[in-house]
Amino acid sequence: MKHLKLIVGLLLIALIFSGFWSGKSKREIREENRLERVDRIIASNQTMLLLYKYAPEARKIVLRSYGYATFSNVGVNLVLFSAEGGKGMAHNNRTGINTYMNMASGGLGLGLGVKDFRAVFLFENKRAYDTFVRSGWEANAQADAAAKYEESGGSLNAAITVAPGVRLYKLTQNGLVLQATVQGTKYWKDAELNKN
Repeated sequence: MKHLKLIVGLLLIALIFSGFWSGKSKREIREENRLERVDRIIASNQTMLLLYKYAPEARKIVLRSYGYATFSNVGVNLVLFSAEGGKGMAHNNRTGINTYMNMASGGLGLGLGVKDFRAVFLFENKRAYDTFVRSGWEANAQADAAAKYEESGGSLNAAITVAPGVRLYKLTQNGLVLQATVQGTKYWKDAELNKN
């Protein structure tokens, strides 16, 4: 009996410290998720304002598009290694529904610096939007140069077509970063934030 109590006790301790149980109530978790959704909506609105500031013609394209997705990303290039992480959301212009998403990438290539950038994807049609949101999306090659815009920073690389029916705008805000990398970037739904 002593051994059974010891085993059960050790299993309980392992379960608690394994991350399975965070110690937070369901109400606390729901509130944290609600606040994270609000933060992502605010960040998305700020990204769209930057886009309209540096590319005023994009406003009409956004209004005509089936939907769009915005991401705030931070990338680090250390000589031969690059990594990026970020979060964002996709917005369906037809239904008004937001889908909360994450992104991550890593790769090898030549570069040096830290780049805080925003990405705006525009989706021409339902198929392109649904594929991005439901299946995620992966980009495998990138070569860019982001230059400082006046003294305040901020530059816009012109929109490029990255897949059929999908265009991408990239905005940067903190200086000059030159890179030529081949990296995998994956975008996917945030399962926790998309719960009702």
